[in-house]
Amino acid sequence: MKHEIHYGKADVKVYRTHGAPLRGVTQIPESAFSGRDNVLMGAEIEVTVRGDAFWDAYTVGDNRQVVATDTMKNFIQRASLGCGAPTLEGWLHEVGRAFLETYPQMESITVSGRELPFPPALVPGDEPGSFAMSEVLFSRERCDASVAHLDLVRGDGGTQEKPRVADLEGGRAGLQLVKITGSSFADFARDEHTTLPERPDRPLYIWCDIGWRYTESRDALGDKPASYVAGEQVADLAASVFHEFVSLSIQHLVHEIGQRMLLRWPQLSEVSFEAQNRLWDLAGESGEDQRVKVYADPRPPFGKIGLRLRRE
Repeated sequence: MKHEIHYGKADVKVYRTHGAPLRGVTQIPESAFSGRDNVLMGAEIEVTVRGDAFWDAYTVGDNRQVVATDTMKNFIQRASLGCGAPTLEGWLHEVGRAFLETYPQMESITVSGRELPFPPALVPGDEPGSFAMSEVLFSRERCDASVAHLDLVRGDGGTQEKPRVADLEGGRAGLQLVKITGSSFADFARDEHTTLPERPDRPLYIWCDIGWRYTESRDALGDKPASYVAGEQVADLAASVFHEFVSLSIQHLVHEIGQRMLLRWPQLSEVSFEAQNRLWDLAGESGEDQRVKVYADPRPPFGKIGLRLRRE
């Protein structure tokens, strides 16, 4: 029999204080983001390891080569303590590299992470009537967040060779944007199964995950901040395009966002989208002012739209 094995640890939440600041990010017209202090960084990390050395644990119950998943959790936290990377991708890279350098029985590792955002809270400033961002108080945000996924493998030289990045993808997950006018969906195929009315102007509420890959994976690790694509900038760009663009469908909208991303960041080799149509159901409309409407949450199922754009 042929076999493929993997195991690991998921949902490892780690919070780092006084991480390396992210400075020197190239600004774009759609975003005011230029960097972050990283006084408090949080992430939910998952590791998956592979290696034939673990096969005996499956076949004969021999666990001598098995690194317990609880050990993995402790290792992630310890490796995070010494991390000097200012980006989520760099953080995950340092964790994955430390695993492969410590445990020779691991042939490759996948490390994924989702940012747990804690932006500084707005508090009264030193001057009467002024406000400033706190240096000690942070507020947990539960909206869209940056994500990353990378695969590290050993080179042909085996355990003595430095691990290399086989694949790396950044992303911004959980975007939820609603535009109350300036979108449409009409002139679509109709047959005896079609009941949806055409809408020359409609509100549009989307949930969207955006992903991207670099031509050079090292651009994501934070060594060259000017080449880094920050998730905050991607979220701002998507909102800016949605605001100004009159879309004829969600497909039309995500294509426009993707085109803009590839224009703004020539270091990216591809961008991808997974979007859902979460448009509300109309519950009532004012007879005096047609702009005044009441909506209700939509009933499932939901439409899903996907797109991947690659440079030739």
